[in-house]
Amino acid sequence: MSAVAVLVADGFETIECLTMVDVLRRGGVRVSLVSIMSTRDAVSSQQIGVTCDCTLDEVDFDEYDYIVLPGGLPGTTNLRRDERVCALVREFATTKHVAAICAAPSILGELGLLVGRKATCFPGFESTFPAGTYAGGKTVIVDGNIITASGMGQALPFALAVLGDIAGERAVQKVRESIQL
Repeated sequence: MSAVAVLVADGFETIECLTMVDVLRRGGVRVSLVSIMSTRDAVSSQQIGVTCDCTLDEVDFDEYDYIVLPGGLPGTTNLRRDERVCALVREFATTKHVAAICAAPSILGELGLLVGRKATCFPGFESTFPAGTYAGGKTVIVDGNIITASGMGQALPFALAVLGDIAGERAVQKVRESIQL
């Protein structure tokens, strides 16, 4: 069974983060909220406190197939500043799977992981992408083992794209029906 680690830093976008967790759990996927902070507690950009399942230091990432980077500010900035996160993003983009939404795809661009790919992000952050990479806004882009989405309005399609990649169309249909989508 595939497992997903959603990396959480203070200033994350609530809907982008928690929609992913909700959809994946409904779809039967093991998903963990992983705080990159010194404790399991993190606060969203909307000042909503969340207690994560574990901290980054408590996780064996060999047990995970995906990492998800929620957007939000300063959450994306906090993720990008943490070298442990950058190392994980590089590793997962090379050998496993990465999904990023809103401002967070800029991390992939800044780390040079979007060369030869198509991706999207929140308007304004595409300046971090290599030329010819930006695939437009208000969308979800799947390019091999990297999935990106443009913003909070795409949180549900983004989560369903990750679920489909992990568990298949039957799981996606089950979740779609259960939430009346």
